[in-house]
Amino acid sequence: MQTDPTMNPIPRPAGGGHDFQAMYSPLGSLIRRQPVTVPLDASVREAIRAMDEKRIGSVIVTDAAGRLPVGIFTLRDLLHRVALSGGALELPIAAVMTAGVITVRPQTTAYQAALIMGHRGLRHLIVVDDAGRLTGIVSQNDLFALQRTGLADISSSIREARDLAALQDCAREIRAMALGLLERGTAADQLTHLISTLNDLLALRVIEQTHDEFDLPQVRWCWVALGSEGRYEQTLSTDQDNGIIFEAAAGETEALRQRLLPFAAEVNRKLDACGFPLCKGGIMAGNPEWCLSFEEWRGKFSRWIQTPEPEALLNASIFFDFRPLYGDEELSQRLRDWLLETTRAATLFLRLMAENALQSQPPLGMIRDFVYDRNKDFPHTIDLKLYGSRPFVDAARLFSLAHGVPATGTAQRLRGAAKETSLGADVEAMIDGFYFIQMLRLRRQNALQPGDAGANRVDPDSLNELDRLILKEAFRQARRLQDKLRLDYRL
Repeated sequence: MQTDPTMNPIPRPAGGGHDFQAMYSPLGSLIRRQPVTVPLDASVREAIRAMDEKRIGSVIVTDAAGRLPVGIFTLRDLLHRVALSGGALELPIAAVMTAGVITVRPQTTAYQAALIMGHRGLRHLIVVDDAGRLTGIVSQNDLFALQRTGLADISSSIREARDLAALQDCAREIRAMALGLLERGTAADQLTHLISTLNDLLALRVIEQTHDEFDLPQVRWCWVALGSEGRYEQTLSTDQDNGIIFEAAAGETEALRQRLLPFAAEVNRKLDACGFPLCKGGIMAGNPEWCLSFEEWRGKFSRWIQTPEPEALLNASIFFDFRPLYGDEELSQRLRDWLLETTRAATLFLRLMAENALQSQPPLGMIRDFVYDRNKDFPHTIDLKLYGSRPFVDAARLFSLAHGVPATGTAQRLRGAAKETSLGADVEAMIDGFYFIQMLRLRRQNALQPGDAGANRVDPDSLNELDRLILKEAFRQARRLQDKLRLDYRL
């Protein structure tokens, strides 16, 4: 890792970096070998021979030209559909393969692929190009190094949950697993990723179950995650931030909203019952203000950008971190594309966002090590969310909006904008600083009961000498990011 020689690099926790970064890599960069295929008119014997020669557990069935995938045949299919059913090896592969395979594009991230696998209970995903032609295959084993932590077991429990009580049990399992990993020293980047992955699966299952309870309109709609959930940065103490985007013809918007709202409110209620408290600010899909048509979302974002008053800037810091969770993802992608195109040219808005991002100064003094706020309930403590992680999050968001980086995660935004912002290799030290602060937040939340106040506060005197030094360096990295904003926007 290259860093500024005048700064002390922040140590990366063991096992923290490359595996996690790979989870945000496109699948196209992770495929290591050509997929093994057999044509649709092949026999079971020919498919087994190909699998044996290559020492693999599956083979893709394609059209005669070998380009378009039409199915997959695995050892599991061999066991259940051939051996146990008394089938002959001369059967056509089309009779025993698994058809209707789920395909993804090369630009799909490993994180998204893992989420699809966990949600649908799949062991393989087939990768195709924009024309639907086969380019590769990824397996559960390729992606779930996290299976050692029991991710697969909890994913299965979530998928099989039939009622709210079962989902509440799953939520407790997620927290218990996260706490266990935290105590074993799992790095913050991996841990927040794991928490976000499982919380996504839980929310998806809640939405699925609730969907069946309502007669929803036959229109395109998408449930979006916002805030820390939208950035894949949930900690052990997090509330709900979500919304709905729906497509509406002229004159139909209000009627469609009224049909979606009872469903959204019920999802919010169930998520609350599973340990995700209702947002005190009402930023939830069950609030009519955040259950909007595509055109309404675009209009609201336009007003915030064109009239960047304090409330608009605050809203932008939450809502511009949206990502799709359930439904028609294309609606979310269209809104993201429009937003990035619009903000790149919004000079005044970006400047005011930069000013806003400088409001939370890292708590370092000129003489003393740390500077404390005047919180009467928690004296001699530092708010690690407001003064620690927020400077990184705000700067990364601004860089993404200014330079067209589509990612929503803080680390991915910083890496995506590294060249345009001239941060270069120094960005890795900044990301390390961000994740160290996240780790301290997780440790603090682990020491409290759910719902306790002060979940993001720490007394530096309670830290050992090494952690104090690293925390000080992490704050310096946040200050360097803010210095970059001052320079870019002449503040």
